[in-house]
Amino acid sequence: MERSYEEAIRWLNSRKASPKPNLDNMRGSDGIVEWLELLGHPAEDINGLNAIHVAGTNGKGSTCAFAASLLAAHGSDTGYPRKIGLYTSPHMKDIRERIRINARPPPTLEISRYLQLLAILSFHIFIEEKVDVAIYEAHLGGEFDATNVIKIPLMTAITPISMDHHKAGIFKSGSLAFSAPQEPNVATVLEQRAAEKGVVLEFVGIDNALPTDAEALKAKAQRTNCSLALAVVRAWISVKAPEGQCSMEENMVRGIEQFFWPGRYQQINERNCQWFFDGAHNEIGLQYAVDWFAEMATENQRHVVMSIRNTVTPTRILIFSQFSRRDVATLLRIIAESLQYHRIHIQYVILTTYDERRDGQRRIDRNLTKSFSAEIQRGYAETWRNLDPKATVLCERTIQDALDRAREIGDQNNGMQALVTGSLHLVSGALCLLESYCSLQRVI
Repeated sequence: MERSYEEAIRWLNSRKASPKPNLDNMRGSDGIVEWLELLGHPAEDINGLNAIHVAGTNGKGSTCAFAASLLAAHGSDTGYPRKIGLYTSPHMKDIRERIRINARPPPTLEISRYLQLLAILSFHIFIEEKVDVAIYEAHLGGEFDATNVIKIPLMTAITPISMDHHKAGIFKSGSLAFSAPQEPNVATVLEQRAAEKGVVLEFVGIDNALPTDAEALKAKAQRTNCSLALAVVRAWISVKAPEGQCSMEENMVRGIEQFFWPGRYQQINERNCQWFFDGAHNEIGLQYAVDWFAEMATENQRHVVMSIRNTVTPTRILIFSQFSRRDVATLLRIIAESLQYHRIHIQYVILTTYDERRDGQRRIDRNLTKSFSAEIQRGYAETWRNLDPKATVLCERTIQDALDRAREIGDQNNGMQALVTGSLHLVSGALCLLESYCSLQRVI
């Protein structure tokens, strides 16, 4: 019996497990090998994907996307690699974004467990399509992650992480291993795990060859992610590229120019509104997001001043939402302290939810189990009022309401700059709504 796409997604969403309290209970790799064998894919097929496997706490997706873009630029110039598979999570708008070949998702998902099924599907598609390279972003852990059935990846990489020995579980004997700079205690753990597995681990700092004016590298964190991706891609090309096609340097700039990763350090200008989106959801990520916002907001203000010859500081707004087990009060404090460090004053804070539309409609690809709590939201509001008594704190029930309120504030104050952060669920919903709004304005 043939299933519609909508039915397949609903069934897939029904397989999503409830969150586990710690990574030790998240053994996503259990059963993956057996299920792949049932599909006719033995371990040799997976090892033949020439995989690049990336784990970490912050920047995994960006690092994978940089690697794919750099390899695409090299392939366009030299003819290899021709097919680049990319597996990442979560998705912004469409669940098919998680599995791509040459930046394109499969036309349909022909539909066990949610993440495990998506990982299995990605292996199946990449093997059937005979990709030249498969780039995999680990889900949450490393050691027991559903993606960690790749027993012989060509390259492994670790982005900046907190103290978590599970991430080093992707290291494999015989594979090259790279890491972004880490805190000393984390670096020691990674080195110990690498030694246990007989792996030589190379730490990668900021690459001096990176262009200084690239739009994609304005956030310092993206320079770290791109440097790691570049080291991995150079090593991959040296191993796999045909003789005489081993140089990445002339294609590096084009690869960076073609890079696009929505919802991470993304700016959108709409009328008199400047939106700054980043899906940061932990302490380090939020600090990086504020650093980027402060630099970009100040730079944009200078451009406005030069064009209209006045010194009016635009109204600045924070739109925030997060419903998780994290200590959100601490996250709000990190944001406030980082803004204060950069001397950026937020006049309005709009606290919202993960619910997109005020009419209650929900996209089928948006599978969220976290319920709204007015009490929690009021607690966040009180936290910010204590951090900054001068700010006006507002609570909005949906993301659509939050965006509309920000626009109203901008219209009343000759424009605004808004940082939208705290969760990829918030950023995803905001981007979809903003795209719909801009499309409607063009029609009108």
